[in-house]
Amino acid sequence: MRTMKALVKKQPGKGLWMEEVPIPEPGINDVIIRVKKSAICGTDLHIYMWDEWAAKTIKTPMTIGHEYMGYVEVTGAGVTTVKAGDRVTGEGHIACGHCRNCRRGKKHVCENTVGIGVNIDGSFAEYVKVPSENVILLDNRIPDDWAAIMDPFGNATHTALSFNLLGEDVLITGAGLIGSMAVAIAKFAGARYIVASDLSDYRLDIAKEMGATIVVNPAKGEKISDAVQKLGMRGFDVGLEMSGSPKAFNEMIENMYNGSNISLLGILPSDFQVPWSDIIFKAITMKGIYGREMWETWYKMEQMIIGGIDLTPVITHHFPIDNFQKGFDAMENGNCGKVILEW
Repeated sequence: MRTMKALVKKQPGKGLWMEEVPIPEPGINDVIIRVKKSAICGTDLHIYMWDEWAAKTIKTPMTIGHEYMGYVEVTGAGVTTVKAGDRVTGEGHIACGHCRNCRRGKKHVCENTVGIGVNIDGSFAEYVKVPSENVILLDNRIPDDWAAIMDPFGNATHTALSFNLLGEDVLITGAGLIGSMAVAIAKFAGARYIVASDLSDYRLDIAKEMGATIVVNPAKGEKISDAVQKLGMRGFDVGLEMSGSPKAFNEMIENMYNGSNISLLGILPSDFQVPWSDIIFKAITMKGIYGREMWETWYKMEQMIIGGIDLTPVITHHFPIDNFQKGFDAMENGNCGKVILEW
């Protein structure tokens, strides 16, 4: 039996372990990808830390990870869309193809979704097995580093492009990796003013590099309403909630224009008291965001990259895979953008 190196959640508790595990064998419609670069996601950090969500969700032992790029190593007998040697990445949500949502073109909300690196073995490994439908051929104009973060770039794209941005004023609460990429998308899509808020100056500096008009740090007493006044606005037309913070959400609602739109990617606490009266009387439209629309979001991502959007500032750390602990330490510390692990 041939084996490979893989980062495994070996047992409950904080940490990950580098293990030797069997190289996966392809089914008839599967593709085996040799991984070149992996990126650490916030989900991976939750699993590493072994928080309440991870303890309820992850069955150990499991190879984790779902952000990557690499090359097709071998294909199943029924695969016709890619071949050995192709440069690829992959969609991390596997849809069943048969439920009502799948059959009406909404695979991103498939009722039977399986997550690579969450429900089945993932891509923090030398090789990963992916259904051929989930494999994305990469245009040669997409750099390897950017290809490895197409998954979170897709979250940002789905969130930002759910509403028209051309000429609009956009508020982004939560300037982590996805929030900062949303800044660049809003700018690329023609937004007039883009205001980003976060509690970390490190992250806000990245948001400024990505094109934010003004950044706001509530930890330093700064207010979104001051940015509204400084820019001479009446309120924001589009809100992108990326923080999961009740305070940030309430401040967003306070500063939205009547008849505005909000995309919700951040996960608010279940006991949070939503200011429904303000939402209703301001006639705000709200949309929950999950993953990437399959496959329109992927098309939009590719076209933005080819068209000149710059993701360089969000990638702040590179480590060899054997130094994965340094990558997770940087993520846990919080003073980082995207962390790339090299195989």
